[in-house]
Amino acid sequence: MTAPAIEAVLGDITTLEVDVVVNAANAALAGGGGVDGAIHRAAGAAELHAACAELGGCAPGDAKATPGFALAAAHIVHTVGPVWHGGTRGEAETLASCYRRALEVAEGLGARSVAFPAISTGVYGYPPDKAAAIAVGTVADADTSVERVLLVAFDRATYERYRALIDALA
Repeated sequence: MTAPAIEAVLGDITTLEVDVVVNAANAALAGGGGVDGAIHRAAGAAELHAACAELGGCAPGDAKATPGFALAAAHIVHTVGPVWHGGTRGEAETLASCYRRALEVAEGLGARSVAFPAISTGVYGYPPDKAAAIAVGTVADADTSVERVLLVAFDRATYERYRALIDALA
């Protein structure tokens, strides 16, 4: 095992042909706005909602899997990021745990490719620069059989952040 190759991608995470799509979920795994809502709609809201209900929620920093249903990805790994409270409540550790646990769960599913959204940067208010640094650093330090990780940006600014951080690794 070794660290996966990391790529920045600008686009719609729901359309990517990867083994696992990571969902930035809420603790109830009930669907919501942003990427969570988009993944539920694209996968099939009724089927995904029923599968998530069987999981009994998810704690911040943890991750749980469901089938991908109508997505190209075989599986969805749901992880709950931290709400930003100024960085004084363990937010960085919780966010890093999201990336580690999602990779562990994906590895357990036999995944070789995983796509992550920018976890916690939407309504949870995590500063995008700090979140991107944690995402890239945590994935780069991972010891996993996952071979390829896509960090998917919905906007150009996030994409450029990822690119700069990934380029700095080389």
